[in-house]
Amino acid sequence: MAEISAKLVKELREKTSAGMMDCKKALAETDGDITKAMEWLRQKGITSAEKKQGRAASEGIIDSYIHTGGRIGVLVEVNCETDFVARREEFQTLVRDIAMQIAAYGNVEYVSTDDVPQEIVEKEKEIEKGREDLQGKPDEIKEKIVSGRIDKRLKEVSLLDQPFIKDQSITVEEYIKQGIATLGENIQVRRFSRFVLGEGKDDEQSSEE
Repeated sequence: MAEISAKLVKELREKTSAGMMDCKKALAETDGDITKAMEWLRQKGITSAEKKQGRAASEGIIDSYIHTGGRIGVLVEVNCETDFVARREEFQTLVRDIAMQIAAYGNVEYVSTDDVPQEIVEKEKEIEKGREDLQGKPDEIKEKIVSGRIDKRLKEVSLLDQPFIKDQSITVEEYIKQGIATLGENIQVRRFSRFVLGEGKDDEQSSEE
């Protein structure tokens, strides 16, 4: 298999507007042939999905999922463009899969890394900069290491960056893009809440005492 360079990924991304991970996968599947990779992306509907992601999505559904045993529950709102698509079985299956995903991954707190408040990002940076293994390293090297660790940490709490529970080879974001390609409309996870039985009870009692 041909080695996929960052330059080649960037070139494919500029030509197709597809996401970086999609471009990497397309090039890997086509041994680095950019023309074949473009065709691969078109066949998967990924390039058309990227274009649709900029369109307004104000319809959709709110769904719930209660995990077996009734100890974990999820409420999630997923938007699409029309009520017609919201009623389709494929869309409702996608929403249910996302709800199950949130139930399974307890560390997920935000829809995407863009939703993480800046003050939390800055706090994480300060924590990382103070770690012993970075002391004495040149500032440039330290910044790169901190940046890499922060990026990893943000992805850990981002729903869209999680491996999809039914297919670990793709992320939740890539699964949604497949849904966009299938249904022909923009699809966005707007918000979600995850409930764990008894969670926060000790804090509530402490505040009352």
